[in-house]
Amino acid sequence: MQRGKVIAYASRQLKIHDKNYTTHDLKLGEVVFALKTWRHYLYGTKSVIYTDHKSLQHVFYQKELNMRKRSWIELFSDYECEIRYHPGKANVVADALSRKQRVKPRRVRAMAMTIQSGVKSIVLAA
Repeated sequence: MQRGKVIAYASRQLKIHDKNYTTHDLKLGEVVFALKTWRHYLYGTKSVIYTDHKSLQHVFYQKELNMRKRSWIELFSDYECEIRYHPGKANVVADALSRKQRVKPRRVRAMAMTIQSGVKSIVLAA
């Protein structure tokens, strides 16, 4: 956010192994993805990360972390940032983007195509 307005969005598709992560790990992974994406803007500046997942603001003070979270916390040490809770209901634009319902494409079961061309007769005549 800059002057109270969102200046950028980023998204990515989950990888196969990401689908097994807990919600807490997925949300923390989003923050890590954002840090890696905009690292050239964030080095040397104090930044505030807003998230709609309340428990992420306490991640720096947890005693027991799995190996994935430990490596991500180590990445956070490169940046001067803090994580703050921002309710999802207050962030209407991002919620509308992230909760947009996808329309499933229709499948075609069978299709018949007939192509009539004089090319076959020309080839046979030659």
